[in-house]
Amino acid sequence: MARRMNYSARLPFTTEQVYGALTSQSYWDAIVEELRKYSENEMTSFTVSDAGIDVTMRHIIPRHTLPDIAQTVMKKDMVITRNIHHDAFGETTSGKYDASIPAGPGSLTGVTELFATETGSTLRTTSEAKVYIPFVGGKLEQLMLVNLRDLWSGEAEVTHDWLKKNA
Repeated sequence: MARRMNYSARLPFTTEQVYGALTSQSYWDAIVEELRKYSENEMTSFTVSDAGIDVTMRHIIPRHTLPDIAQTVMKKDMVITRNIHHDAFGETTSGKYDASIPAGPGSLTGVTELFATETGSTLRTTSEAKVYIPFVGGKLEQLMLVNLRDLWSGEAEVTHDWLKKNA
């Protein structure tokens, strides 16, 4: 059974400013640098086109740093490939992401929406975690979503700080 979670980053910047950040490689470099506090990370591709923004990142989490329950499933370091897409800018800009782990026992997907608010804008992410292992699947799904909340929170802080310096 899949578990879902919503996370909203409320930013005191316009949607145009936030989308502008998403189109900047230096913004994504700042995201990668922040994530290096937790694991080895790199951006493997970055493209801006009329269709939107596409980013691929690779995260490597050493097996010994994983919670015990995750170590029972992962016999090597966890390598996560995250594909991010934001549609072309609009009144509400949609997007999606997925994260894959080779030989991983599940999936992680999500959709995003960037929209204006009275105080700036909100970047909302709705995520779904599925783990196909009886008995421990639900615990692993919940663990994934808790860690995602921390990830989205950290990325929101980077977005705020980057925009404060660059907008």
